[in-house]
Amino acid sequence: MANKPKCMLQIRRILQLASSGESLRGINRVTGIHRDTISNYLRVCCSSGESYENLLKLKDAELAKVVFPEKEPEEPDSRLQAFLDKAGEYKIALEGCKGMTRKRLWEKHLAIYPDSYSYSQFCEHFARYLQTSDPTMVIPHQPGDALQMDFAGAPLSYIERATGEIVYCPTLVCSLPYSSLTYVDPLESSRFEHLVGGLNRTTHYLGGITKWVLSDNMRQIVTRACRYEPTFTELAEQWAVHNNTFFKATRVGKPKDKPTVEKGVDLAYQNIYAALYEEDIFSLGELRQRVYELNDELNHRPMYKNLPCRMERFLKEEKSFLRTLPPEPFIIKHRANAKVKRNYHVILGEDWHQYSVPFQYIGKKTVLIYDASEVEVYLGLKRIAIHKRDYRRNGYTTLKEHMPESHKKYHEQRGWTRDDFINAARRIGEYTTLIIDRILQSRAFIEQTYDACQGILRLADKYGTDRLEAACRRASQGTRLNYTTIRTILENNQDKIQKREENLKLPFLPPHENIRGPESYK
Repeated sequence: MANKPKCMLQIRRILQLASSGESLRGINRVTGIHRDTISNYLRVCCSSGESYENLLKLKDAELAKVVFPEKEPEEPDSRLQAFLDKAGEYKIALEGCKGMTRKRLWEKHLAIYPDSYSYSQFCEHFARYLQTSDPTMVIPHQPGDALQMDFAGAPLSYIERATGEIVYCPTLVCSLPYSSLTYVDPLESSRFEHLVGGLNRTTHYLGGITKWVLSDNMRQIVTRACRYEPTFTELAEQWAVHNNTFFKATRVGKPKDKPTVEKGVDLAYQNIYAALYEEDIFSLGELRQRVYELNDELNHRPMYKNLPCRMERFLKEEKSFLRTLPPEPFIIKHRANAKVKRNYHVILGEDWHQYSVPFQYIGKKTVLIYDASEVEVYLGLKRIAIHKRDYRRNGYTTLKEHMPESHKKYHEQRGWTRDDFINAARRIGEYTTLIIDRILQSRAFIEQTYDACQGILRLADKYGTDRLEAACRRASQGTRLNYTTIRTILENNQDKIQKREENLKLPFLPPHENIRGPESYK
C-alpha cells in the first residue's frame, strides 16, 4: 500500500467500480491510482467478509475501520519512558538555571541511563515534550475592555546638542488587544510622574479609556505582587479613579498574560527603532514627533492576508466602546521649599537643577510647585517665576528679565561678534570704525580685543559721539592704538585742540612773480 493513505472518496470510487465488475486496469484508468494499491485496498475489504455493496452503505468512520484496521499496540520503549520520567525536571532546570544547555542535560541523563538516546534523539524528544507541556490558549478579546502597557527592553535616544551627550529615553508601549492598535512614546525617565504623562498622551491618542489597564508588576504601579490580590500604589489608584478605570497586574514572570503588547514591542523595534537607527535627533521633542510619525505609519499599514489596518479596525469596531475621558488630564503636583540664593536662583532638590527668579528677591524664602513639565516659584500667594522643567543635574535655567542690568550687559557682550562692534562703530563715524577695526586685528585671538572695543564705544555715553569721533581721528595719526589712548585724548581735551586748529584759516596769497614755488628748490 502506498505511504500516503487515500481519502475515503477515492476508496468509495474504487469499491463502486469493483462492484460493477470493472477490472484493475479499468479502475486504474478511471482513478489514476496504481493497480497494486487498488489490489491491496480490495484485498483488505474482502477480508472483512462484507460485500462491496454493504461496505458502500457504511459511514466514513465505519468504513475507515475496515480499510485501515488498528495495529496492535507496540510495547513502550523503555528509553522513552525513562526520558519522560525526567523531562519535567529537565524543563525546570533549563528555564531556571542561567547558562544551562540541552547538552549538559543530556550528559546528566546519560550518566543515569547509559543505554539512552543519542544527543540528537534526546533533543528531538525534548523539543516534542516542550511543545506539548506548555500549550497556548486562545482568549477572545472584547472591544474596549483592556489596554495593555509595558516598557520596551531597549530605550530610544537623542543627542544633547550643547554637550554631544547621548540621552537615553525609556520607551512606553501600549496596545489594544482587540484591534491591535499600538502606541509608542519615549519618556524623560521611567518614574511614575513621567509614566503618567505617557499614559495621558496614550488616552488622548485613543480618544478614550478602556475598562481596565493591564501591566506587569512594575514598581511604579504595583507595591505588592500577588496572583490574586496585587496592591497598587496610591498615585496609580488616583490616576485610575480620575480616568474612571482600574489597573490589573499580570502574574509574576508570565509575559504571555499580555501577549498583544509583547508583540507591540516587537513591532516598535521593527518599524520605529530600525527607522531611527541612522537618524540624528537633538531633543526629546524632535524624538517624540518622529516616533509619532512612524507609529502612525505602523497603525495605517495593512495587516496580513489583506485584513484592514489597525487604525481602520479600531475606528470601526472599538473606539465607540471606549469610556469618555475627563475634561482635564491627571497631573501630579509636587511642593518644595527653597531660599533664593545670591545668584538669584532657587534649587529644585529632586533634580538638583537651579531656576532663576527676579534678582530683587535674593534671600527670600519661596515655595516651588512643580510637575513633570513646569516649575512655578511662589512668594506667599504671588507667583514670581515660571519655567519649563529641566532634568539636567547641576544645570541652570535663567531668564534674561530676571537679571540685574549689569548682568544683562555682560551676557550681551558674551554674545558679541566682530561685525557687532564694526556696525556699532559705523553709527559713530569713519575714524571710530577705523580704530575699532585696527584694534580687532591687533590680537591673534579676536576675543581678547572685545573688552577694549566695548570700552571705546562706551566713551560715547560720557563724551558724546562727536568728541569720540574727533578723538579717534587724532589717535589714528599715531602708532599706539588702544582704549587708554582714546580715553586720555578725551580727558585732556586734545580732541578739541585739533578742532580749533582746523578752524584757523591762513591768509590767502595771490600769485606774484616774487613768490617762488617748490620747483625753484629742486
